[in-house]
Parts: sequence; C-alpha cells; structure tokens
Amino acid sequence: MSAHGVGLDRPGQLVLLSGNEAIARGALEAGVAYAASYPGSPSAEVLGTLAHWAKRFNLYAEWSTNEKVALEGAAAASFAGLRAIMVTKPDGLNVAFDFLTSLSYSGTRGGLVIVVADDPAGHSSTKEEDSRGLFKLAEVPVLEPSDFQEAKEMTRWAFALSEELGLPVGIRSVTRLSHARGNVTLGPLTGPGGRPRPAFRPTDRYITLPPAHAVLHRRLAAAARAADQNEFNRYRGPEGAALLVVTAGPGFRYAQEAVRLLGVERWVGVVKLGMSWPLPEEFLIGHLRRAREVLFLEEVDPFLEEGIRGLVAQRAAELKPLRFYGKRSGEVSGPLGPGVGELNVDVAIAALARVTGVAYRPRPQSYGEEARRLAGELPERDVAFCAGCPHRASFWALKAALELDGRRGVILGDIGCYSLGAMRTGHYALRTLHAMGSGVGLASGLGKLSRFGFDQPLVAVVGDSTFYHATFAALLNARYNGARFLLVVLDNGTTAMTGHQPHPGTGRDALGEAAEVTSVEAVAAALGIPVQVCDPYDVPLTTETVFELLQEGGIKILILRRACALLAPRMMARPRARVLPERCLGDRCGCNRFCSRAYGCPGIYWDAPAGTARVDQAVCAGCGVCADLCPGRAIVVEAPENLAPEVLEEVRQWSLPRALST
Repeated sequence: MSAHGVGLDRPGQLVLLSGNEAIARGALEAGVAYAASYPGSPSAEVLGTLAHWAKRFNLYAEWSTNEKVALEGAAAASFAGLRAIMVTKPDGLNVAFDFLTSLSYSGTRGGLVIVVADDPAGHSSTKEEDSRGLFKLAEVPVLEPSDFQEAKEMTRWAFALSEELGLPVGIRSVTRLSHARGNVTLGPLTGPGGRPRPAFRPTDRYITLPPAHAVLHRRLAAAARAADQNEFNRYRGPEGAALLVVTAGPGFRYAQEAVRLLGVERWVGVVKLGMSWPLPEEFLIGHLRRAREVLFLEEVDPFLEEGIRGLVAQRAAELKPLRFYGKRSGEVSGPLGPGVGELNVDVAIAALARVTGVAYRPRPQSYGEEARRLAGELPERDVAFCAGCPHRASFWALKAALELDGRRGVILGDIGCYSLGAMRTGHYALRTLHAMGSGVGLASGLGKLSRFGFDQPLVAVVGDSTFYHATFAALLNARYNGARFLLVVLDNGTTAMTGHQPHPGTGRDALGEAAEVTSVEAVAAALGIPVQVCDPYDVPLTTETVFELLQEGGIKILILRRACALLAPRMMARPRARVLPERCLGDRCGCNRFCSRAYGCPGIYWDAPAGTARVDQAVCAGCGVCADLCPGRAIVVEAPENLAPEVLEEVRQWSLPRALST
C-alpha cells in the first residue's frame, strides 16, 4: 500500500496511488473526521489507508461489525456537522440499504460520502452487482470516477456536494480502478483545525415523516443541476459527431483507446458523465442533438443506456431520430454475453467495430491459435484453500461426520474464505451460498420443518467475523422459535479474506490498539446456547464431536478454532511435513493418491517419476493434518532442530501432537 504518499503534505507533487488510496487522499483533503467500514474486497484498502493516518489527522476510523452500523455511525457524525465517509462493496450496501433509504429522506448536515467498489466479473465476490441501481432506488446521487486523479478529486467534491444538497452522495468505483495504480497530483490537506466543533443543534431534526419525500425531490432537482454543471462531464471528439459513445467511469478510458485504435476519431465522439444519477440532462441533450447513433459502454448493467433512452423519449421533440446500441441490443458483449463480466478495451473495440463496420484485427489469427494451444498444455489450477488452512480440515471433518450419521445431512454456507467449501478444495461440502449470515437464517427455516417430515441433520457454517456481522438475529430467531441445527463457527482469529482486518473477537481495533474482546462463547452463553470448542487440525476428535452433536436436539454451537495459516507461520520456527518414501506406495497403496488428490492440500504434490507423494517445503505450513489422515502413515511432521523448549512447545501447539516427530 502506498500509504506514505497518501499523507504527504506537498500540494502539487505527483505520487503513485491505487484507486482506493486516491479516494482516501480525497477524503483527507476534504477534512473527513469520521470513517467507518466493514472489510470487503475490492473496497477494503480505503478504510485501511485512513486508519493508517488516523492519529496524525485526528480522524476517527473503525472497522464496524457490519455495514448498516458503519453507515449509521457515519450519519451520526454528519448530523453533528462533521464530514464522514462510509466504505463498502455492493453486498454491504445491501446490508445498509434499509437505513440508506431513510437517510435520503431525513437528509444530512456534514458532508457524507458513501464509497462502493463494485466487482465486475466477481473477482472477490459471489456476484457482480451494480450498485448504481441501489443508489437510484435510494434516491442518492452517484458519481463515477474514470481514473485515479478523478477518484481523488471526485471524493473531495462529493463532500462539498453533500453539504450543498443536504444528502449523502455515493461514489461508485470498480475493481480495476480500486486495485490498479496511477499518477495522482496531490492537493492541499485540510487539517483538524479546519473542522467545525460537532454539535447536535436544538433545531436539528432528521425525521423521515412527511413532507420529507417532497423535500428530497427538491434536493434531487438541485443534484440534477449539479450533474449538468460539474467539471467531470467531458466530451472528446469532433463537433457534430454522427456516432456518440456515452460512458462513465473507467469505460471512458476504454472508449478513447477503442476510438483511437479503430482510427475513427474524425466522426466518433466520446461523452463521459461525471454523475451517472441524476443524469446531466442538458449536457447530454446538447450532444445528442447533433448525433444520429449512440453506443453505450458501461459496467455492469445497462444503467446509463436505460436512463438515457428514457430521457430521449421524454424530449423527443428536440431531437432527431436516434439509433441506440448497447447491452440491450447485444452490440456490447463480452465472452459470457451482454451484461456479464468486465468491460475492457477488447470489448469496447469489438462493440465499436460492430457499429461502425470498421474491421479490426489486433493480432494475426495464428497468435490466438498458438495461445490456445499453449493454454491447453498448462496444468489446471483449482481455486483452493491455502496450504495448512484449517477450513480444509474443518470441511473434511464435517463431511465425514455427516457420512457417519447417514441421514443425508446438509451443510449450509456463507460468504468468506470458507465459501471455497462449495468447491473441490472444500470437498464440495456446502449446499447453499448466498449472503453473510444467510446460512444461519436458512438453517433456522429448515430447522422448523420437522412437522412436515423433514429429518435431515443441518449444519450452518460461518466465519468468526461473519458471526459478529450477521448471525445474531437469525440465532435469536432460531432459539426463540425452537429450530434444530448445529452452528459451526470457523474461528481463524481474523477477517482473512479481505486482508486480516480485526473484528470484535480479535482484541484490537482499526488502529491496531487493544480493544475489549467479545468471545463467541460469551455471545452463545448470553443466548443460552450450548457451545463446544475443537481444534480442526484434530480431525478425528472434530469428526466425533460433530457426529455426537448431530444426535442431540435444539441448537448447538461448535467453534473450530485455529489461527489462519497465513498468520500462524509468521513465528520464527515451524514444523515441516515430510513423506517417507519407503512407506508411500503410491498407486500400489490403494489410497488413490489420497493426500494430493482427495484431501488436496497444495503443499503436497505427486512425483510421477518417483511414484510417490512429495511435500513442497516452500508451501507447507506444517499443520500435520496430512500426517493424521494418510492411510499408510507415510507422512510425518518434524520439529526444526535445536529449538529452545519454549519454542518447541509453541511448535507443538501449532502441530498435531501425535503427528509430530522429534
């Protein structure tokens, strides 16, 4: 992370920042006082960067337990007159949406900016949701930066616009902007001395009762005027271009490159919108009057396409007949079809070539044929749990216990690293996968169907961070209404999927300072739910415990506690697994290469010439599960030599004791 450049007090200096860091810098230049988020990729680095500089700029930064709480906290700071920012991914905006739809009615005071980083192609998400539709439904203006400089400048302007309108203002980023890097020219910073003294004034009322909706529409009319007048609307191209490419966000850069590579600059213009809702109507109409055709380039949904088509229909008397091309008509389509996947230069070129009839072949046909041939020779790589990940052992034990039970038990999933439990690396254990906490809600529903003859055992799986984020209401509901299921909390001591951010169970806050721990056991006790704890590396004991709990009635909680494998190996010495070639019989064993094929740890591979399994010492985490499960007892885990007794004990705690050889 380029955290150093974010906090530099050198206006005019050029620095290299990611899109997320540029947004954080824009917030600092605007004098933000309050920042809140729940970690979610691709947005997590915004809050992480602000937390890094929180002490210097007297900024309050927190990792909230969920996004609704984060937005409510930021709104409270706004009500008191301070500038505040809430950061999330689209899934988190869903969580906060109930409050957001009320917040736009009540209005705000200090600048309140909501940053949402969409994830086209679902690089780190279970879906590629387009947050612009949510902002429109909540009646909140939304800005779309096209590059790193705009990410900073738009963020700074968004605070001022929010205060001018008395509304929260959304900023929509996407993965390729959030995680890529580019040059940013720094502006002046606003220090703590430039902030007002926070106060909830006697006349302040933030109420959603009538006539709040009428007031909101007057504010949105002002937002539409700001959409027309802002500096981020741009046009690149000839006067009176017959074909207009209308875009926003990074699509502007793709469109410009596509126009240049096709050589159609003389008769194709590119219109970029700074605010995608409300639309800058007069700016658009001014360009549409001279055009005959319009091509829309945007991610993910045809949001601008539908909005501008409606605008054209409304003001048809002012315009010549126009022909539209985009995702609805199929001209803009990636490899998986219209409205699916990321926008990129290749998609933009293909769409523009279809509309203009200009042929374009970026490379000889032989290049593609050779690339496909080489790709076919590469070994397939699964999306997999890390070597030593306790979740792999947890899912193995859960599946084994359900097989022993024999009643066709169902494992209900959730969002996090352990979503991989739906894939080969998790032994295809998960049967459902929706939103954070939904596995518990589904178990609550299924757990009340016994009157209809449903008798399959139920296991809901959540991570420790998700447990605090989204399970309380469902657990309480299940307890109150008498559902029956086993809740398994995969407690690896961190929010691993998004970069090891803390949560209420870790004992530290966003600034890395000590915080009071709220344990899963304490929450379970408060709800009156029995709880047990197991080490997932001890697969036999975990399997036995799960089996026994499945035989009991009511709700039970089992915590499978073991540190994330990416954190635990940071100690100075680790044990290492080793295959004993004299015991590993390979294909003659009858285990069908259990360790590398069935259990599938990436730290173990099949050495075909030698006819035996091998451990990749550069990858192995020393967890010892492979040694415990190997049918031929051909794997041992060894402690490093010449260790002090206290270090050896630490190694033993990290390893399975019965597999550790000294």
